[in-house]
Order: sequence, then C-alpha cells, then structure tokens
Amino acid sequence: MTEQIVEMAQTEVAANERPRIRLPLRHSPKLQQVIDLVNADEELYALWLAQNVNAVERLHMSDHGPVHMNIVANIALRLTRLLHDEQVEFSLTQNYGDTYAFNYSDVEIVVVLAALMHDVGMSIHRIDHEQYSLFVAQPILKRLLEQIYDIGAATIMRSEILHAIISHRAGGKPLTVEAGIVRVGDALDMSQGRSRIPFQAGNVNIHSVSAAAIDKVEISHGEERPIRIRIVMNNSAGIFQVDELMKDKLRGSGIEHYVEVEATVTGETEKKLVTIVKI
Repeated sequence: MTEQIVEMAQTEVAANERPRIRLPLRHSPKLQQVIDLVNADEELYALWLAQNVNAVERLHMSDHGPVHMNIVANIALRLTRLLHDEQVEFSLTQNYGDTYAFNYSDVEIVVVLAALMHDVGMSIHRIDHEQYSLFVAQPILKRLLEQIYDIGAATIMRSEILHAIISHRAGGKPLTVEAGIVRVGDALDMSQGRSRIPFQAGNVNIHSVSAAAIDKVEISHGEERPIRIRIVMNNSAGIFQVDELMKDKLRGSGIEHYVEVEATVTGETEKKLVTIVKI
C-alpha cells in the first residue's frame, strides 16, 4: 500500500511537476473541498519546500517535503478508515458531536490536515519543530477551515488538529484517537526508498541502514485487532527501525490496542547494505 503511494509521489517529482495531494476520497465532498483548498494553497506548498530544504539539503535527512506529507496523509486516512470499519469511536465525535454536530467526515479532515501539517515547523528548524509547527500551522488552518465551517466549529477543528500535530513528537502523549493515528502514520513512512537520501549521501548509521532494509509496509484489517501492519524487510537490520522507532511511536499512541504488528525478513540471503563500518 505505502510503496504505491511512494511511487506515485516520486513519479510526479521526477516529472518536475508540482506534487499534488491525492487521497482516496470515497465520494466525500467535504474532504474533496479540503484537498482542493490545500492543493491551491501557495503558502502551504512553500512551507513544504522550506521544511524539505532544511531536512535534505542542510541536515542530510530523508525527505520531509510534499512527498512525505502525501504518504503520511494516505497512511493516516487508511488507519482511520480501518478503525471506522470496526466501529471504533473517535474523539472528535465523542466529545463534540452533540455540540457541533460533527460526524465521521469531520474526523477524516482532522486526521488529514494534521498529517499534512505535522512537520511545517521544520521550515524553521528541526529542533523543537513540533512546537514550531503549532504557530506556523495555526493561521493556515484558520484560513482553510473557516471556508468550510462556522467559527465555533472551525475553532474546535483547529484545536484538535494542533493537538495531533504536537502529539507526534517523542513522548507526545496523544489524548485523542485522531492524534494517535497521525503519530503512528508518520512512523509508517518507512518503505523502500525512503532512506535513500541519507544512505547515498554517506550517512551510514543504524538509522539509515535499518531504514534501507524495509522493503514495504502493508496495512490491512487485522485478525485479532482492527489494524494489521506487516513490515517486510530484506535484511534483519530493519528490526531497529521496527523495534526502536516504530514501537516507540506506537507505544503511548492511545491506539496500540487496536494494532497488531508483524515484521518478516524475506529471501534466503540478506542484501549486503554496507561493506565496512568504522567507528
């Protein structure tokens, strides 16, 4: 699932076209309206470019620009729909449904917009970028949401989205199901190719090597829980990515009891990722 999103996004970049956010909309007019507004927003697109310059060109990290935003939004939406299929109750509708008549379509908008803006603070700096993301995203969210909702509902939606953004940091302690989804969705952008930038730049460390060992991530209905995540590795080095990074994001997300994770190494021999490492 995620590898298809990566290929689609990278094809657009290779063709030197402005990447557009593409989601399976399921005939949701309100979500379509949001995505149309996002794709037409010059300020948001410029922020994605700026955060990617800091990440890739200045810090030699992996992609944190429009491609990453598109992938995380798709993964988060997929997780949301799997939970909805199992009739899991979402925080927005549980806490505010009676007051503002929010329904499931509004939940999807909270998740998608938080996924699309969770890293905008990296346009300023990587350090504390989750906190910077709050004040960078706030005026954009206000402008976008007030084209769809009245002021009261838009304010609640903005608060829920900002909570999901700050909660994706280490130790973020999400208080909502939606925030937990965004936190886990961010961690699942780990399929093959997502570590190529730091790996090819010569940053050979456990993070780059383990990320390069992940071939694909499959997200489906679980057998015992609503969500099943299957991580396919070409090398056992990928276990670091799963155990140290993915597990940390999942633990404390608030949705861990809805998720089952399986990691497997494929092939009879492992791919040699490095020839020698000197410490």
